[in-house]
Amino acid sequence: MLVSVAVGFGLQQKIQQKIALFSGHIEVTSFNGNQSEVSLQPIPSEGKFLDSLLQNKWITHVQKVGKKHGVIRTATDFEGVIFKGVAEDYKWSSFSDYLIQGRIPKFDDDVNEILISESLANRLNFQLESKVVTYFLKDTGKYNIRSFKVVGIYNSGYKDFDKGLVIGSLEHIRRLNKWKKNEVGSLEFFVDDFNDIYYYTTKIYESVPSELDAVSIKNKYAEIFQWLQLFDYNVYGIIGIMVIVASINIITALLVLILERTQLIGMLKSLGSTNSSIRKLFIYQASYIIGKGLFWGNLIGLLLIFGQYYFHFITLNPDTYYVRYAPMYISWDYIVILNIITFILCVLALWLPTLVINKISPVKAIKFQ
Repeated sequence: MLVSVAVGFGLQQKIQQKIALFSGHIEVTSFNGNQSEVSLQPIPSEGKFLDSLLQNKWITHVQKVGKKHGVIRTATDFEGVIFKGVAEDYKWSSFSDYLIQGRIPKFDDDVNEILISESLANRLNFQLESKVVTYFLKDTGKYNIRSFKVVGIYNSGYKDFDKGLVIGSLEHIRRLNKWKKNEVGSLEFFVDDFNDIYYYTTKIYESVPSELDAVSIKNKYAEIFQWLQLFDYNVYGIIGIMVIVASINIITALLVLILERTQLIGMLKSLGSTNSSIRKLFIYQASYIIGKGLFWGNLIGLLLIFGQYYFHFITLNPDTYYVRYAPMYISWDYIVILNIITFILCVLALWLPTLVINKISPVKAIKFQ
């Protein structure tokens, strides 16, 4: 049960964090953008609405971004990409886990440094310090050509993001789209509790001007989060089955204890012991067995969980699970709660076999010898 919860919730949390890394928890864009993947209409990056929102403690971070379609061309090949322009306020602390080569780009106005994914680098044969020529389509049908230098290569394990996402300075997007200094493509908000994301999305939507929209990543990537919800049913199903198995095992063990001590039960009854006191005696004994089993179960389970957490010996296919290894969610709250629930349910299940004690006659029990 400990391992199933750690893996199920760990996988949910890791994929959620990975999607949030590229899109934030809640994205504020222009209604005229028509939910496009790229930034079609700019929005203001400052104003009374943003100052008011930032007073809420549940907003932990806000970052300014802009996106534009582009085509990377080499001497022998080409690839369509989305250029994501970011500023110095980007949440690089989380991104560093996926940076496999190089460093984070600089954001000076005259610096053309970018990050590309490992899959894109392999397809187009790019390395660190490689020159990347990118074509951006203008409204007139012509192209703007920009040359960038690769200073970092990342691998998030999420193929849909890695296959064509290039990260660079937001200033390039402003220049290409002829935006003002205070205009951006979107604002990405991070909140303190992802479980309340729908509530926070509504609060942000009510606080922004009418021409702006607020969309949570749960709605933007609905298929992925619907798939993640299936893990809840798997975890609850495994816990339910394990509790049933544990209850059946402890009931069987207690019945064996009672049958082996039939003569003792008869003797205790002949000395004046009540059925209730004898039942409690056996329940205490079975509770000791349950406690011993919980001890070894916790020890083995926690060794597996912490071993996987630090050494990652169980690997996964990133094309299917979006991660390279089974992530572990560790919280003492669920560990304690699982132990308490399991212990209580197993002890309650013990009352059923102890009813056999009521039917044991002292005379027949002594004769049974």
